[in-house]
Amino acid sequence: MKAILFPGQGSQVVGMGSEFYNNFSSVKEIFNSADEKLKFKLSKIILEGPEDQLKLTQNTQPAILTVSYAIFKILKEEFNYNFENTKYFAGHSLGEYSALLCAGSLSFEDALYLLFERGKSMQEAVPVGKGGMLAVLGSENEEIEDCIKKIKSKGVCEIANDNAPGQIIVSGNIELIQELQNILKENKKKSIMLPVSAPFHCSLMNAAATNMKSKIENVNFTKPNYEIITNVSASPTNDPVKIKKLLVEQIYSKVRWRESILYMANQNITEYLEIGPGKVLTGLVKRILPSANSSSINSIEDIKNITNES
Repeated sequence: MKAILFPGQGSQVVGMGSEFYNNFSSVKEIFNSADEKLKFKLSKIILEGPEDQLKLTQNTQPAILTVSYAIFKILKEEFNYNFENTKYFAGHSLGEYSALLCAGSLSFEDALYLLFERGKSMQEAVPVGKGGMLAVLGSENEEIEDCIKKIKSKGVCEIANDNAPGQIIVSGNIELIQELQNILKENKKKSIMLPVSAPFHCSLMNAAATNMKSKIENVNFTKPNYEIITNVSASPTNDPVKIKKLLVEQIYSKVRWRESILYMANQNITEYLEIGPGKVLTGLVKRILPSANSSSINSIEDIKNITNES
């Protein structure tokens, strides 16, 4: 059995999806409809940049969705990829919207709208420079939580992403993030400050969640064709009411990616296919499950390799 995975923020690169855009008219249509829906040239930012525009959260999120959806459509409609053996769809943070879109739970236009608004809300929730995110390498949850306890009373400092063994992201007030980095250094633990514009997936995002609640509730979600492993629960659901509730919570909650992959492995999932820009999730799966069959689709050649195997 297999699972289909969709990447999140950090996988973007100027020119992503250009090979598909140049070779398939249906991809041009998807990019054009994104421009029409958002009322600005998202396609130009995706294909040509500049990079600082693509990195803006409100652009990054719909851009990654657009490219992921385009690749999924080509895989399905042009190459007749067989999804029969597929049990779950899952996405990392904004990738959960890509998963829901490709699983038939919401329309492309609605997914674009929600991610543009989500990106804007997350950016506006905390003034630029007031929040930060730190990647902690080679440490486990418990060790990091022990370090956070020392500074927790001063403000917000929380685990935002449990990505894989030895790769955990912490989010919060910038002063506390810097203080945590110093504590980790004293304990000979490696960490890297991430180049992000806001502290995602922590309680500083509560205002963004409040802002998004009515927007998410007002969009029509239908029962997806596949069960979705959600970031908040690390377990499956296909209930639209529950999906909406979890998408609101996801904004300020930890992304439980490691647990999500382990859950799927326990349900006899042995193959993981990442659809969208980059290979971040493929790498994380390999760290979580070294023996799993994990691959990604970024090019037409990748699709040919996959379809030849299946």
